[in-house]
Amino acid sequence: MDHAPSNKDHIANAALGQGVGYGIVVGLGGAFALVDAYTKPGMMLVTFILRRYNQELQTSEMFNTAGRTVKSGLVSAAVVSSWTWAATLLQSTGVCYRYGVSGPFWYASGATVQILLFATLAIELKRRAPNAHTYLEIIKARYGTFAHLVFLIFGLATNILVSLMLIVGGSATVNALTGMHTIAASRSRLPASESSKHMADDVVYLLPVGVVVYTMVGGLKATILTDWAHTFILLIILIIFSLTAYASHDVLGSPGVVYDLLVKAAARHPVEGNKDGSYLTMQSREGAIFFVINIVGYYNKAIAASPVHALPGYLIGGLCWFAIPWLTATTMGLTALAMEDKPGFPTYPDRMADADVTAGLVLPYAAVSLLGKGGAVGTLLIVFMAVTSATSSQLIAVSTICTYDLYRTYFNPTASGKRLIYTSHAVVVGYGLFIATFSVGLWYAGISMGYLYLMMGVIISAAVLPATLTLVWAGQNKWAASLSPIVGLACALIAWLVTAKRECGNLGVACTGSNYPMLAGNVAALLSPVVLVVIFTLIFGIDKYDWKSMMEIRRGDDHELTDPVGLSVEEVPVNHNESGAEFDEEQKKLERASKISKTATIVMTLAFLVLWPMPMYGTGYIFSKPFFTGWVTVGIIWIFCSFIGVGLFPIFESRKTLARTFKSIYLDVTGKSHPKTIHAQMAQEEQTPSEATPSEKSGVKQVVKPA
Repeated sequence: MDHAPSNKDHIANAALGQGVGYGIVVGLGGAFALVDAYTKPGMMLVTFILRRYNQELQTSEMFNTAGRTVKSGLVSAAVVSSWTWAATLLQSTGVCYRYGVSGPFWYASGATVQILLFATLAIELKRRAPNAHTYLEIIKARYGTFAHLVFLIFGLATNILVSLMLIVGGSATVNALTGMHTIAASRSRLPASESSKHMADDVVYLLPVGVVVYTMVGGLKATILTDWAHTFILLIILIIFSLTAYASHDVLGSPGVVYDLLVKAAARHPVEGNKDGSYLTMQSREGAIFFVINIVGYYNKAIAASPVHALPGYLIGGLCWFAIPWLTATTMGLTALAMEDKPGFPTYPDRMADADVTAGLVLPYAAVSLLGKGGAVGTLLIVFMAVTSATSSQLIAVSTICTYDLYRTYFNPTASGKRLIYTSHAVVVGYGLFIATFSVGLWYAGISMGYLYLMMGVIISAAVLPATLTLVWAGQNKWAASLSPIVGLACALIAWLVTAKRECGNLGVACTGSNYPMLAGNVAALLSPVVLVVIFTLIFGIDKYDWKSMMEIRRGDDHELTDPVGLSVEEVPVNHNESGAEFDEEQKKLERASKISKTATIVMTLAFLVLWPMPMYGTGYIFSKPFFTGWVTVGIIWIFCSFIGVGLFPIFESRKTLARTFKSIYLDVTGKSHPKTIHAQMAQEEQTPSEATPSEKSGVKQVVKPA
């Protein structure tokens, strides 16, 4: 797996100039930072508006949990954004190029099932530990220090791997489209012989800059608001790509033409392991292997949700997300196959090299062949959106883990809210620098986004089952939870490397990154805990956990932040303490939501993994032209529904808040009323004869254990 470009020199043949690359990576990143950040002297735009007109003070609770006030529309947008990694767009398109229509479907369905499973876990988390900042706090509360440290390592490993995928995949795409180098922004153009050596130069350090700024100062709320903006733009561009390929392109222009070109492509280079070598069948041996790897492979957004909005947010988000990899990869992967023998394709007259496919360059090459420079700009934007949104989520996740699970737990248990925010800021900056530097090292080692994507399941999946059982089974003892991930990881690494050695006779990047070794490692990682949990349960006995210690997780002390501005902690809406009656009512809602989510997860899993694909796989059906047209049409309808669900619905859901905020801005700007007067009037208007509680008046639910 070479790290140098294989077909063309990326800088010499970039569709866009370096100026465009810097304009988007630096300029757009800076714009988002300006919109979402505040500085020491005062706040800017969103954060300023939230504080001045909505009384959202940036306490430690707000920074790390968004006050647990986010509604379902924004939760669904955050879910879509968090799962729309660089790999979502680039890796899924690559597997379509390799395996045909099966690749995008297996990618989308496998990950959608995981999102739906998270819906169930999100509800259980809200029910069992309403004040938790991280999932690791729950581990500590239930099992103690040793298990906490084990899962802390696995949690950080997950965040690091995802972050690396984002930066490595994003930088390769930006380089291919603009010729930007990848370490700092100071290198001049290099000769062709040197440019490939420094392909990982500029972008890795510049991509995280804007996202570090707005994440550091805006916290999880700024991250979620930016998630929505990024997702909105991303979906519009994906819709343009799809309609161009299937409706208006001068070479393609209809599903029927694409179908005919795919039949010709299969005749030129049939796919080994596919039914009759066709790109138009679900019966694909390599596609099925990828599916198993993929399905093996954030609790912060669940924590950020208002309890009653966690379930619909995750369900809507999961269903809306499905269309993104499915339609994007189906459109762009098949476009690359149909167009690569045409002069407009970047690698013409050659096929794309395997190294370029693994690096995630199918999507940008297909976009250039569809829309020229416009396609390159569109790709650059969506990759930038995917990388920055998901990176922001990783920054918040790592910041929260380091702040609450390391600093407050082991170094300063009495840390004030002000100190917690300072620690969070420091971690965001330090982690951003660490990931950028690590990414450069991986590039020079020849490890691409595709390799990291497949390897992630090997490294982290042994912790999935014990972590899930922590919330749903009172019988799992601390040794089963603690030792199963460790032993499972050892089994996975052995299976992975032994299979690679037997397959190729070496442990190089190309061999260890191939399908069969990755399949062995991923399956071992996922299934070994099934046996290990049983073994350790039999050895150490079934636990009888009562769930009470999870309720004792406490919030940060934010008095240092509220007192100077003349507010008590209770006066900040997100810090309202629920009464016992409110708590009981909330628990009833969550218990009902838990039953719904479990049922929905089972039904959707059967639909996505069995009822829909398996009949086509088992029969070896090769798509007819009308069936392919219907397949594409469903995808286009689905992406429009996704746009409504996560693009427009959050605006509709927050219409009253938006209207009130804009009205307050108008009254303030025109000098007709001061924000304090506006807040007093709104509080008076919201009083009801039944003497509504502060949380009911603010629309905010912040749960603490009742006395």
